[in-house]
Amino acid sequence: METRIRKFRQEKGMTQQHLAELVGVTRQTINALENARYNPSLLLSYHITKILGKAAIEDVFIFNEDD
Repeated sequence: METRIRKFRQEKGMTQQHLAELVGVTRQTINALENARYNPSLLLSYHITKILGKAAIEDVFIFNEDD
């Protein structure tokens, strides 16, 4: 699954570590999400979306039918 986490995180001046702390995961998890190596739970997707200040999960996460 592709994401726009890196783009929105950088726009907010946030490090991977800071975002990870805010959502309660490791920095490695954020890195894996940004590099499309991990599909998050719906709850984690929701938390990341809200922290990044976006209205909908679809603003941050790009769902592909093949995923």
